[in-house]
Amino acid sequence: MMSESNTMKAATGHKQIKVLVDIEIADSFKAACKKSGVSMASEISQFMARYSKTAMRRKPSTIEDSSTRAKRRKIIAHVIRLMELARDGEDVYRENMPINLHNSTMYESSEESSSAMEQAIDILESVYQ
Repeated sequence: MMSESNTMKAATGHKQIKVLVDIEIADSFKAACKKSGVSMASEISQFMARYSKTAMRRKPSTIEDSSTRAKRRKIIAHVIRLMELARDGEDVYRENMPINLHNSTMYESSEESSSAMEQAIDILESVYQ
C-alpha cells in the first residue's frame, strides 16, 4: 500500500496520467520545454487537446465505408502503412539498443514482433493485390 507522501494527487478538474517514452525523447522534450520556458505538463495537455479536437472531427467509419473491394483495398493499404511504421519502429528500437542487450529477451521480443508484422504485411499484400 502506498503512503500518502508517495502519492501525487491531481488538481481538481484534472486527471493525472503516466506517459512512458524513450529516455532520450523524454530528456529532449524536457530540455526543449526548459529552453522555451514552458512546462512539460502544459505542452502535453495542449497536444492532447489539439489531438482530441482533430479526432472528434473525423467521420466515424461505417460498414458502408467497406462496401466495395476498392474501398476495402484502401482500408487495407492504410493498415499496411501503419503496420510498416510499427515494424520500422521495432527495427529502429533494436538498432538503438545497447550491444550488451543484444540476444536479450527485449531484443528477441522486438525481433519476433518485427517478423510477425512483416508476415502479416506479406499476407495482406498477397490477398489484396
